[in-house]
Amino acid sequence: MDFDMHNDIASPLDRTRRAFLSQYAGGLGTLALSHLLGMNRRADAADGAVHRAKAKSVICLFQHGGPSQVDLFDPKTELTKYHGKPYPGGDLEVQFDKQKGNVLASPFRFDKHGGCGMELCEHLPHTAKIVDDITLVRSMSTESVDHESALRLIHSGKFLSGLPTLGAWTIYALGTENANLPAYVVLSDPGGLPVDGEKNWTSGWLPAVYQGTMFRSGSSPVLNLPSPAGVGPGARRNQLRFLEEINRRQIERHPENSELAARLANFETAARMQLAVPDALDLSQETESTRKLYGIDNPASQEYGTRCLLARRLIERGVRFVQIFMSGQPWDTHSKNAESLKGLCARTDQPSAALVMDLKQRGLLDDTIVLWTGEFGRQPISQGADGRDHNRHAFSLWLAGGGFKAGYVHGATDDFGYKSIDKVVNVHDLHATLLHSLGLDHHRLTYPHDGRDASLTDAEVTKARIVSDLLA
Repeated sequence: MDFDMHNDIASPLDRTRRAFLSQYAGGLGTLALSHLLGMNRRADAADGAVHRAKAKSVICLFQHGGPSQVDLFDPKTELTKYHGKPYPGGDLEVQFDKQKGNVLASPFRFDKHGGCGMELCEHLPHTAKIVDDITLVRSMSTESVDHESALRLIHSGKFLSGLPTLGAWTIYALGTENANLPAYVVLSDPGGLPVDGEKNWTSGWLPAVYQGTMFRSGSSPVLNLPSPAGVGPGARRNQLRFLEEINRRQIERHPENSELAARLANFETAARMQLAVPDALDLSQETESTRKLYGIDNPASQEYGTRCLLARRLIERGVRFVQIFMSGQPWDTHSKNAESLKGLCARTDQPSAALVMDLKQRGLLDDTIVLWTGEFGRQPISQGADGRDHNRHAFSLWLAGGGFKAGYVHGATDDFGYKSIDKVVNVHDLHATLLHSLGLDHHRLTYPHDGRDASLTDAEVTKARIVSDLLA
């Protein structure tokens, strides 16, 4: 298409920059554009919310469906004692009441590991190797027994859909360390989206630039980033020169707008993203021993191990927040609980532990938080013959690095693992503590919305608190 550079009526220079770039700018795509548009939109409302940080980045290994705490992290002898008998502890809050069964013992052996003596299920042999580097929280609780609302709670702190997530709040407050890569990256499962889809990493009513950027598996992880087929180097250079001319004229027309000038300067990084993204995702640069560490040589853990290794590569290149999700909700073990858990542990255990080991040996663990969690836990009784129903009153998660206490087990549940009773941590407390470790005050990290200063924790309502016992 020919453009008349001297005819203001016909010239695309009078088009909006967003329309021009989305149509003509060599395939950079709206994904890169939205990222660059917001690079300079730092969180004015977050001024004063920052204190001395122990961590600067987060990797969240999210386990959709609700992993069974009593089969993985929280051994209970009473389950064995009462196995097959009616639950003696009173009423249980169950979702599928007609399928409610008797007490269900864990079929797995638990052993103590490390200098801290942390007890874990036999199907977590690799996590067992890092127990002296992690904080295991056995006393988590949440407010919903429904998947979607529980997911929204643990990601955004609220029941409602479409609110800013922890990752979005983090990027809003702290910005990016690498102008060539998105600050918030989601590594998606090749099998498909998780339950609740992109709402798991939405920016909600924060500016769209703060939402997670999804990197897909396969040859084109970022859609529309490469130049389209048929656009040669010469044409590409012409496009960029034309874009530079638009930039110049925009600044001439609005010399008083310093924010516009800064944003226009950032468009130059779009071309650098075309180089930075493929380089970050190129695992051929990794040694055979590193690939083996992550279980990439094992068909069971290859795919998850690949994404864990990619997470490390992104973090070391300055990406602030990385999340790894699983397709659907595989930890939702309403039937074949034991069989499902064996397969899921074979898939995720080695890569998850390898990530902590690799970060540590590279000196990255001290300022990177690794969080392994689901949205809730499971029941101490059976659902049907061999499943477990949802449980909001107790679940387990672990954290590593970023100022969290190493080799530490926090809190406890009752004798059957049904309810957290000692040193209880709810999702709002978790958010407050994570933000604190990142150097952020959850009371003061706010954004004006709907006539008020909204925040992740809404501490006045939730009474969210920093759990200092979790921190070193």
